[in-house]
Amino acid sequence: MNNSFLSNTFSAPTWIWYPGDFEIVLANKMQNRRTERGTFFPVFWKIDAHYVLMDFHKVFDVPAEETVDIYVEGEYNVKIDGIAFEGSPKQIVVPAGKHKINIKVFNQANVPAIYVKGKTIVSDATWLVTFEDKEWIDETGKASDISATKWLNAGSSNFNSPAQLPSEFMLPTRKQSAVSTIKGKNSLLVDFGKETFGFIQLHGLSGKGKLSVYYGESEEEALSTEHCETLDRVDVNTQEKKDEIMKLSKAYRFVNVQCDEGVTLDSVSMLYEYADVKERGSFTCNDEEINRIYDVSKYTFELNTREFFIDGIKRDRWIWSGDAYQSYLMNYYLYFDNETVKRTTYALRGKDPVTGHINTIMDYTFYWFLGIYDYYLYTGDQNFIAQNYDRMKTLMDYVLARRNKDGLMEWMSGDWIFIDWAAGLSKKGEVSFEQLLLARSLETMALCANIANDTDAATQYNTLAADMRKKLFNIYWNDTKQALVHSRVDGKQTENVTRYANMFSIFFDYFNEQQKEQVKTSVLLNDHIQKITTPYMRFYELEALCALGEQNYVLKEMKDYWGGMLKLGATSFWEEYNPDKKGAEHYAMYGREFGKSLCHAWGASPLYLLGKYYLGVKPTAPGYSEYVVEPNLGGLEWMEGKVPTPQGEIELYVSTNEIKITGAAGTGVLKFSSRSKPVCSEGNVEDKGDGNYELTVEKEKSYTVNYN
Repeated sequence: MNNSFLSNTFSAPTWIWYPGDFEIVLANKMQNRRTERGTFFPVFWKIDAHYVLMDFHKVFDVPAEETVDIYVEGEYNVKIDGIAFEGSPKQIVVPAGKHKINIKVFNQANVPAIYVKGKTIVSDATWLVTFEDKEWIDETGKASDISATKWLNAGSSNFNSPAQLPSEFMLPTRKQSAVSTIKGKNSLLVDFGKETFGFIQLHGLSGKGKLSVYYGESEEEALSTEHCETLDRVDVNTQEKKDEIMKLSKAYRFVNVQCDEGVTLDSVSMLYEYADVKERGSFTCNDEEINRIYDVSKYTFELNTREFFIDGIKRDRWIWSGDAYQSYLMNYYLYFDNETVKRTTYALRGKDPVTGHINTIMDYTFYWFLGIYDYYLYTGDQNFIAQNYDRMKTLMDYVLARRNKDGLMEWMSGDWIFIDWAAGLSKKGEVSFEQLLLARSLETMALCANIANDTDAATQYNTLAADMRKKLFNIYWNDTKQALVHSRVDGKQTENVTRYANMFSIFFDYFNEQQKEQVKTSVLLNDHIQKITTPYMRFYELEALCALGEQNYVLKEMKDYWGGMLKLGATSFWEEYNPDKKGAEHYAMYGREFGKSLCHAWGASPLYLLGKYYLGVKPTAPGYSEYVVEPNLGGLEWMEGKVPTPQGEIELYVSTNEIKITGAAGTGVLKFSSRSKPVCSEGNVEDKGDGNYELTVEKEKSYTVNYN
C-alpha cells in the first residue's frame, strides 16, 4: 500500500485501530471467561496480544482552516507535517492546504485507538496504520517515513461516538423474568421457560452464610449439584435486603439456588445478554413443523451470535473455526452481518508467527480459508481480502511446509485431525478429507492473490490446487466402491468409505455428473456407510443432497432429525442428537452426565439449507452482482421468504403454480421447470428446453410468473 492517503472524501468519524487488534483482545476477554464448576478454564492454543505502539496517519487537503477534536485510548503525540504539538492536545487547529497528520499512541493495557473529529478531518478506515516505528533522521537532517514500512488501512467496527470507547465494549442486556419458581426449604428452582443466556440476578438477598447457584440447560442438570457443568458461589453477609448480579454470564434454562439456613432470598430474575444484530432473512411455508424448526434455528443462532460466532453457550463459549465457518453461512441467510464475520476471522487467525493449526486442528485451518472464500463471494468486500492477504500467505506457508514427501497432509506432532465426533473414525495415514480441504484452500489463495495483485503467487496457488485435485482422484477414487475412500495408509487405499470427502466433493463441484450420481447411491443414500449423528456434519450431508436435487428427501430428514429434538422438548438445537438414546442419556457427552451442549451454533443449519436450497438463492459473482434463484418446494405446497444481500433483500414467494420475486442487487436469473409455457407480464421468460425456463431479474423490480 502507499505510505500516504490523500482524500477529500468526507465521512462520519469512528474509532480506529490496527486491523485485528481490537478483535484479538476482545476474543481473549470472551474466551477466557469460561469456567467449569467455578474453576477458570482457558483455551489451549496460542493467545496473541495487541501491538502496544501504533502510528496513525493520513494526508488531507483541507479547504479552509478547521478545528479538530482528538480522542485517544493511550498516551500519544500529534504531528502535522512532521512537527509535533506540545503535550497531548485534545484539540488542534489545521490550516488550509495539504497536510499530513500523524498520531502516535502507546497503550499497554488496551488497544491503541483514536477518534478524530473535524469538519473534513475525521478518523475512518482510510487512515493508514503501522506498528513499526520507522521515522528517523535521514542524511539531509529531515524526518522521513521509510517506504519499506508496512502500512495497512485502519481497522474499525462502528464505534461512532467519542464516548463509545473500544476498551469498554460490552454486549447489551435486557431484563427477563422467570416463567415459574418452585420454593423449597432454603432453595428456589427457577425455570425461564426456554434456553437462555445472561446474568442471574438475586433479589432480596439477606442474612449471613453461603448461597450456591447451580445452572442447568435441563432440569436434571440444575438439580444435580454434584455434576452440573456451571455454578456460582456467593458469600452473604448483610442484614438489609439487597440485589446482587452474578459476575459472569452463563447459559441455562433452569437455575437451582441453594441457601444456608441463615440466608434468605426473595426471587431470581436475569439480564439477557445478546448481540444487537438485525434479522434480514426469513422463511415460512405451509408446514408448521418446518416453520417451528426454522424459528428454533433462529433462536439457537441468536444465542450463539455474541461478540463473535461461538460454538455453544454453555460449555466452551470459544471461537472454533469449524463452528464459525458454518455460522458464517447461516449468517448470510439471516443477518448478513459482515462485522461479526470479520471479527471472528481476525480473532481466529491471530498473529504471526504461525506456530500451530487454528484451534490446533488441521481441518479448522482449512475452514478459515474457506470462510474467506465465501465472505468474498457473498459480500464482494475486496478491502478485507487485501487486509488479510499477508496473514493468509503465512498461514498457507505453514500448511505447505507440513506436507509429507508425497505432497499430502498427514498427522504430525501437535496436530489434531478432528473431522467429526464419530466412533471409530480413523485418522491414520493420509485422510482424503484433509486433502480435499487443502485443495479448496489453495483455490481460495489463488483467488485472493489475484485480488491483492500478487499474480505470480496466484499462478503458483492455482498450480498447487490443480495438483491436489488430481491427487485426490488418482489416490482416493475407487471405481468398485464408486466413491472416494477415507484414507491411504502406507501407500495403499484403505477399504473404508466415509461420507466426508464424498459429500464435500459434491457441493465443491469436484465430481462430474456421473460421479455425483454414483456417490449419491453408494454413499449418501447407503445405510451401510457409517451414519452421521452430529448436526455439524449433517449440515454438509444435507447440503450435498440438496445440491443433487434431493430436497424432498432432505425435508423429511429435517423433520425427523430437528423435529426429533423438538419432540423431546428442545427449545434450542443441540451439539449432538442420537434418536436411539433415551431420557437423560441425551444430556451426556465427553464422559460427563451433562457434558453435551443443548444450544450449539451448528444445530441451526436449516437457516442455510432453507435459504440456499429451497428458496434457492445464491450468489454466482462477488457481492451478488450476479446470482441465481432456483426454488425447490421439496414437497411443500408453498413457501415465502427473504434472502439478504449487500444491497437489500431478495423477496420470493413460490407455490405449485405461481412464483413472485423482487430483485435487490445486481442481476439475477430465476430458473424453474414447468409442464406448460409460463406467463410473466413483467419480463421475458426464456425456454431452455426440456421444460426448463429462465427469467432475468433486475434490481428492485418485481415479477409474477404463472406456471404449472
